Amino acid sequence: MPCALCSADTPLTTEPVPGGPHGAAIDICGTCTAQINGTPDPTHWRCLANAMWSEDAPTQVMAARMLTRLADEAWARDLADQLYLDDETRAWADNVAPVTDHKDSNGVPLAQGDTVVLIKDLPVKGAGFTAKRGTAVRGISLVADNSAHIEGRVEGQRIVILTAFVKKK
Repeated sequence: MPCALCSADTPLTTEPVPGGPHGAAIDICGTCTAQINGTPDPTHWRCLANAMWSEDAPTQVMAARMLTRLADEAWARDLADQLYLDDETRAWADNVAPVTDHKDSNGVPLAQGDTVVLIKDLPVKGAGFTAKRGTAVRGISLVADNSAHIEGRVEGQRIVILTAFVKKK
């Protein structure tokens, strides 16, 4: 199966597309993943001329977001002008998660709804159990007034977790 954005026939990873339906994601190559999370190379993203017409809404949303990020390029502005999205998909594309100071133990930015893995056994105060290293915490919430804290559900309990003890999955 090729990359949903650039059609490269290389190993793929699943990249979440936040701001829309829970669990929405696309399968993309390592090059696209690195550039989505870093500095985009405009030459690589000319592939969006094809990806933006996908019937898959998460692919359309990611293409629209990348075209917005590349708005300094004339070709990207032209493609963005041609892109048609229904009202619901357009609202999703425009619903970009705000940049936060929440970062995992490796310095990777965390967003609302991400999945993280515990990197250390953590005793949970008041709950009487220890959250074990390697436990996946899905659908995290960011604590708005403290960038060192996130919230997540472990063993059915909603707990506060220090970002220093998690790794983004």
